[in-house]
Amino acid sequence: MAMKDYSDEFRADAVALYESTPGATYKSIAADLGVNRATLREWVLRDRERRGVTAAAARPAARHREAVASVDPDERVRQLEARVAELEASERKLATERDILRKATKYFGRGDELVMSRFQFVDDHRDTYEVKRLCQVLDVNRSSYYKWLAGAEARAARQHQDRILAEEIRQVHDESGGAYGSPRVTAELREKGRRVNEKRVARVMRMFSITGIRLRRRVRTTVPDPATSPVSDLFQRDFTATEPDLKYMGDITYLPLAGGEFLYLATVLDCFSRKVVGWSIAGHMRTSLVADALRMAAATRGGLDGAVFHSDHGAQYGSRAFANLCDQLGVTRSMGAVGTSADNAACESFHASLKPETLQGSPDYGDPGTCRRPVFAWLTRYNTRRRHSANGHLSPNEYEHRHHTAKLTLAA
Repeated sequence: MAMKDYSDEFRADAVALYESTPGATYKSIAADLGVNRATLREWVLRDRERRGVTAAAARPAARHREAVASVDPDERVRQLEARVAELEASERKLATERDILRKATKYFGRGDELVMSRFQFVDDHRDTYEVKRLCQVLDVNRSSYYKWLAGAEARAARQHQDRILAEEIRQVHDESGGAYGSPRVTAELREKGRRVNEKRVARVMRMFSITGIRLRRRVRTTVPDPATSPVSDLFQRDFTATEPDLKYMGDITYLPLAGGEFLYLATVLDCFSRKVVGWSIAGHMRTSLVADALRMAAATRGGLDGAVFHSDHGAQYGSRAFANLCDQLGVTRSMGAVGTSADNAACESFHASLKPETLQGSPDYGDPGTCRRPVFAWLTRYNTRRRHSANGHLSPNEYEHRHHTAKLTLAA
């Protein structure tokens, strides 16, 4: 069934996906999203009108093709010759940049005791390449490089002091069996009469690759609320259903961004087809995150009255506000045991597929905007095109369509 009422979040992500996809057509994007082509076009045009952007400005490639078609053959030849010259110049520039980057890779991978700076690389290669080009390739400011160059004497003195401190740190670190990090190393040095702050100790430890034993950070998305009333487990690890709209399950997962930040994704899946009927992405894990996902599910299905919704014991799902929303929608809540991921295994498996396929080997998605686009595209294509093993390798939409068709045939 098509969604009856699209959320503002869904519309904004749909428009962003269309505008950011080179060569995209309304038909292709609408097919991925499972919406009507005319509906998507209306959203895009309304967004452009709101931003005061014309269709030609928004899609410069089309405008360029129209301009090219209008010129005469001789002018077209001159344009092509100019373009070839431009590409040749660009190729020469790229060849120089590749050469610089190859040397930079060897330079920064030499394993020197001190971490080599980009400014030092520029200084070491300024006789071979222009300083301007070196700074552009290494993404440094030329004025900053010259400022660095002027401070060489003072910097050498600081580096000498850092080497002395590094030897003291290494001694403390070795005495601890390699376990101490910068806070404990700093405390030990101060105990020995060394006046030093933790920031400097941490910097020198990084510079000389002296690391303590660090527990890997674990991102908790399930935080139980001890004040909530108990909710029974109505699923008992049975994540199947004989019909759509009977049993739903939901969970939250984190989406890693650059700099150690996160976005959070809440999803609602139909147990019959594994279709993602509701989701929400935000920079927090408050109750509104899971509430928005459930409201989207209600809009997608035209209501959830009589359905059962299963989740873990996260504080968001156990909150009074979420319980009230379930009551308003006619939804019966179900929860697995505390601390047992197997009681929500189907959602865990879903998220385990989403992140590797959208990250594609990257450690993070970058910034929030860059994160939302591939995740939104994956969620929509998951429903419309991605084949699911639990559905006999049919997409969730196709699986439900065949089920409804078979019911109509039997009824006839």
